[in-house]
Amino acid sequence: MPVSVILTDIEGVAGPLSFLNDTLLPYARDRLGSFIAAHAEDEEIEEALDEAGRLMGGFDLKVGEAEALLQRWMKQGRKATPLKIIQGQIWKEGYEAGAFKAELYPDVAASLQAWKAAGVRLFAYSSSSELAQRQWLNSAGGDVEALFEGFFDTRIGQKHEEESYKAIAEQLGLPPAEILVLAENEDELDAARAVGLSTTRIARDGGSAGKHPVAADLASLKLG
Repeated sequence: MPVSVILTDIEGVAGPLSFLNDTLLPYARDRLGSFIAAHAEDEEIEEALDEAGRLMGGFDLKVGEAEALLQRWMKQGRKATPLKIIQGQIWKEGYEAGAFKAELYPDVAASLQAWKAAGVRLFAYSSSSELAQRQWLNSAGGDVEALFEGFFDTRIGQKHEEESYKAIAEQLGLPPAEILVLAENEDELDAARAVGLSTTRIARDGGSAGKHPVAADLASLKLG
C-alpha cells in the first residue's frame, strides 16, 4: 500500500538530539522554579500544575513542591504532559530572547518539500509539546513548519505505546499501512508497527541492525 502520510519525530530525525539534550533541557532545568513562580496563575500553567498534582494522587502542589516534582521528572526522563507543556513555554521565552536557535539537518527542508510536492501529507509526533515542535521548526527558518499539516504530542499518548499510533491513524482516518513513521527509537517504531503502521528508523549515527528498514537520512529514504 503506498504511503500517503509521513509521521516524523523531530528530535534525532529532523534535528540533532544534542540540541535538546545540551541546550533546551538545561535551559528549562535552570529556569523551572522561577518560571513556575512567575506564571503559576497563567491558565495553561495552572492547568498543567493541577494535572501534575492529579498524576501524583490528587495533591494541590505548592510552587516549591511543583518545581521539585518536575525537576525529578526531568532527571528521570519522564515524558509527562504537564512537564512538556511547561518546558515548551520556557523554551518559547528562550527563543524569543534569542538565547538559542534550533538546528535542522541539511537534508530535511528539501526532503520535506519534495514529499509535500508529491502529495504526501506531513505530520510530526514528538514527546515535546506541539508548541515546542513548532518553535523548533520556526526557529530553524526556511518555513519548514508550514509544510506540516499537524502536530501530535503526549496528549494523544506516549510514543512507546501502541494505542498512541492507533489513535493517530483513527484521527487521520487512514489505513495504518498508509502512514510511515520516521523515528530513531526502535521501541517507538515497534509500537507503531504492532498496530500496522509502516516504519523506518532514521539512523544518523550509523548502524543498520534491527527490525525496521533503515535510512541514513531523509534524502536517502525511498517512499516507493
